[in-house]
Amino acid sequence: MQVLIGLSRLFALFNASALTVGRWLGAFCILMMVVFILAQVFFRYVIGTALPWPEEASRFLMLWSAGLMIGTAYRRGGFVAIELLVVLLPRLLRHLLTLALFSLALIILYKAWQIGLREVTGLAGRFGTDSLNVPTSWDLSTWKKVPKSWQMTSMLVGIGALISVTLELMLREVISLLGRSADLPEISDQVVLGAE
Repeated sequence: MQVLIGLSRLFALFNASALTVGRWLGAFCILMMVVFILAQVFFRYVIGTALPWPEEASRFLMLWSAGLMIGTAYRRGGFVAIELLVVLLPRLLRHLLTLALFSLALIILYKAWQIGLREVTGLAGRFGTDSLNVPTSWDLSTWKKVPKSWQMTSMLVGIGALISVTLELMLREVISLLGRSADLPEISDQVVLGAE
């Protein structure tokens, strides 16, 4: 039992730390997305010449912000209909149903990981974006199109976070099922390390 509790604490610390970094990076992506959109509004409506890249850069950042922040939303819960059903069940059934749902989620996430990996490493990921370019030399004299795999990787990051959180929550459910929920570390705003 102590091994399970120790593993749960390790998962809690890892997820809290990783998700905090993800929230900060995701918030930065949202900030940059707003900057790019405002720049496009300025150039399109004030100057009269639209830039070719802000919309695509905003989509790129939107995907990354979602991939970086989705684990936090999942870890905190919020599936109202499922939570209401679970509360009405007896303790044993509640834990068994929750474990079954997490197991199903883990199977789906594993399949999503396979699909995401295929997208990143497959043919679609090899094409470049339409208007995003990055420098390929230190003197900024040569540029290349950003590969679509760079934005598709955001899906893998998000799925990886969801898998990690699912494993943590499953472990917590097993420990609760065995009657030791009082020994579990709390998942709360204090545990998210201040990224709010």
